[in-house]
Amino acid sequence: MREYLLTLCITAAVTYLLTGPVRKFAIVAGAMPEIRARDVHREPTPRLGGIAMFFGLCAGLLVADHLTNLNEVFAKSNEPRALLSGAALIWLIGVLDDKFEIDALIKLGGQMIAAGVMVVQGLTILWLPIPGVGNVALTQWQGTLLTVALVVITINAVNFVDGLDGLAAGMVCIAAAAFFLYAYRIWYSYGIEAAAPGTLFAAILMGMCLGFLPHNMHPARIFMGDSGSMLIGLVLAAGAISITGQLDPDALALFTGSEKAAVHQTVPVYIPLLLPLTIIAVPAADLVLAIVRRTWRGQSPFAADRGHLHHRLLEIGHSHSRAVLIMYFWSALIAFGALAYSVNSASMWIVLGVVFLSAVGLVLLLLPRFTPRVPVWAQQFVPPRYRRRRRAAEAAVALEAGEAAEAQEAGPRAPVSAGVAGVNGATAIGPRSRFVDRR
Repeated sequence: MREYLLTLCITAAVTYLLTGPVRKFAIVAGAMPEIRARDVHREPTPRLGGIAMFFGLCAGLLVADHLTNLNEVFAKSNEPRALLSGAALIWLIGVLDDKFEIDALIKLGGQMIAAGVMVVQGLTILWLPIPGVGNVALTQWQGTLLTVALVVITINAVNFVDGLDGLAAGMVCIAAAAFFLYAYRIWYSYGIEAAAPGTLFAAILMGMCLGFLPHNMHPARIFMGDSGSMLIGLVLAAGAISITGQLDPDALALFTGSEKAAVHQTVPVYIPLLLPLTIIAVPAADLVLAIVRRTWRGQSPFAADRGHLHHRLLEIGHSHSRAVLIMYFWSALIAFGALAYSVNSASMWIVLGVVFLSAVGLVLLLLPRFTPRVPVWAQQFVPPRYRRRRRAAEAAVALEAGEAAEAQEAGPRAPVSAGVAGVNGATAIGPRSRFVDRR
């Protein structure tokens, strides 16, 4: 665990320290596109944050290669090299898109090529565990198609949800944390070395997101852009493929009694191949809804709009920060709910807890639609948004009444010529009235 934590900290530190210089480089390079109709931010913000995240990934892999226990991952498996190759390709495509706005079909082709590069180097799905049936071996073409589909869907799911400050990085960090706990449990508790690459990928992914989040929280100083969103989506998909498609349930049969029982016990981790990725179910649902919504209107599935889940939260009345926290809540509930179910699937308390927290989440979602009438004696116990309106209105009325009384007492005033220093806001140069009052 200490070596994984060291890798995580090194990755986070490198990403954090490089984000500042990358921001200045993005401003100089002109990677600050104009504000579009679907954007939420008000001022042009530099992109290319994925550059810092990619170098954080490289630093994490380099440090892990020189650690005693994690060095065996590089010696016994080619998956880290496959991840680095695919990540470099998808990162390069993202950088070009952040600067020159590449066509959506070209980006889709690049995503498929990056997934194919990982498949060629061994990071692919070899068999598909099905509950109640057991292991189902896949042919080479079946495994390749399923791997490419999973990578492309995950990349676009993360890319679609990247619409608010800190949203994509935080949600992926939550998903990676839940995935790391599960993969580490399989690697450490069961002693299965095949789970080590997936555990390493999850730790590095957490470091990339944690290092970038301080610069990306609202108000964001830099965006990760497609170079960052596609990169973390690919790393997350690579971890799921490594753990799910290459871990043999027969190795767990020693602890569970049979292969079918082993497959049944690990259902929460095999569901990602079908959804895909339970741990990012919220971005996946947003992706599906966006495709259905756009095709229903006769538009391209890649046409941008303001109908994503985070946009709808803002339309309901949530603030920027509250909308991000609500998305964090649902991601954590689904990811750690699946993790708890995988640890003890026979406990009814886990199901009841998930149901209760889901009800709490629904209340939080609908809260802005209801503005309760708080009595005077209870206003000090409620948030300020429920008590400021009345006090502000009373203060405005009192201010207007006071100004009217002063005007009646003072009577008509003699006009003062503009340009006299120190009078009516005039300066030695001239009257300030020619400047627009932006307040």
